Amino acid sequence: MIPVGRPAPFVKICGVTSEADALLAVGVGASALGFIFAPSPRQMAPAAVADIVKRLPHETVTVGVFRDEAPKRVIEIANLAGLKAVQLHGMESAADTAWVAGRAGWTIKAFPAGHPNIERFDRYGAETLLIDGQNPGSGELFDWRLAEGVIDPRRLIVSGGLGPENVGQAIIHLRPWGVDVDSGVESRPGIKDPGKLRAFIAAVRDSARRAAMSSGREAGDDPWEEGSEPRPGAPFDWQDE
Repeated sequence: MIPVGRPAPFVKICGVTSEADALLAVGVGASALGFIFAPSPRQMAPAAVADIVKRLPHETVTVGVFRDEAPKRVIEIANLAGLKAVQLHGMESAADTAWVAGRAGWTIKAFPAGHPNIERFDRYGAETLLIDGQNPGSGELFDWRLAEGVIDPRRLIVSGGLGPENVGQAIIHLRPWGVDVDSGVESRPGIKDPGKLRAFIAAVRDSARRAAMSSGREAGDDPWEEGSEPRPGAPFDWQDE
């Protein structure tokens, strides 16, 4: 189930490791929180995430981020932690992704920018495509031209090296439905920085307003318009920094 009634663009804060950071991110306007279950400095245990999720506002979209995990285990963890969505950020096959998507509330499939399987995204059965850098988790920007026209913007989330200083440019350039950030709003790995979080959300909202004002698109073409949710069909940092 795709989240509706969310601020535009959709903002996912990934790599959350504590209740304090979760509440902080939600408090400054995040649409979603990502919890990493793959090897990473930000890896979380399902039970710990379940405790955090219980204390969040009901409307918060909670996302479990997995890399090459067994499909059945993905669903088991998502159910145990009470998550609303899953993000598959590895080399999952189309069949395994579709199996998960048939059982999860909302499925995001991630690919590095320029990956050949992006052209076959519809075979994966996921609602939303997340495009990350060439080396996921490195915090490196990718050439945004690699994300141009690869999919309906209403199904696109952009990640990879984003921060308060450049997220606005990414939004104006690509007009994605959502953006995803992890290390770009941290004071150190696994710890979110309040100032950077606020600056990131402010930059997203400001760029969205400016893009809407300067756009010549007709009504119904705007990926952030009311009712234009992605149709069914962070940065993820498993590397040490």
